[in-house]
Amino acid sequence: MPEDTDFDEQGRRGWKARLGAGLAGPALAGAMLFPFLAFGEGQAVAHDHGSGDENVQAQLAEVRGATAKYHRVDEAVADGYELGWVNGAGNRIVAGCVSSPTAGAMGFHYFNAALMADNAVDALRPEVLVYAPSPDGLKLVAVEWVVRSAQSNPPGVSTPPSVLGMPMHILVPPPGPAFYLTHAWIWAENPAGMFADFNPEVSC
Repeated sequence: MPEDTDFDEQGRRGWKARLGAGLAGPALAGAMLFPFLAFGEGQAVAHDHGSGDENVQAQLAEVRGATAKYHRVDEAVADGYELGWVNGAGNRIVAGCVSSPTAGAMGFHYFNAALMADNAVDALRPEVLVYAPSPDGLKLVAVEWVVRSAQSNPPGVSTPPSVLGMPMHILVPPPGPAFYLTHAWIWAENPAGMFADFNPEVSC
């Protein structure tokens, strides 16, 4: 596993985090967060853009309604979501349980390849479903909108897309996947904020 390196937060909270890959259990031994894991300057790990706004709350309620059936992983798989994403080089990336040594974790990312292919954002059709380990199996905790940037493999868009009226951000720049992304923790409490990248109450 390549070493992770510090990246400075650009957001309001001004604290530093280290981004790493956490692996859960021997079945995931050797699974990698990213095949070329080496981080440079990144974006904030917490992005809480007015989640108390009534309009945003109404939109989040719609997203909950659209994704409620995915509490069962097999329902997600039936609709085209799968663990990790196969990039342009044929490598399956983001297949492990994503965590930070200081900021908590995200969990396991189930990508929808068809939604990743179109470089468009539909709030009610998130590209990624995020599941956290629990004693009862994987638990749906968040959704993630993802669009490939011009530096992704294969390349995508050069202008940051928006979702729910907010600009998306690149968390892991090259040689990482350089995705534009936004999380929404619609199925779990997150003390760091609804749109934070990591959740301190989630662990791998």
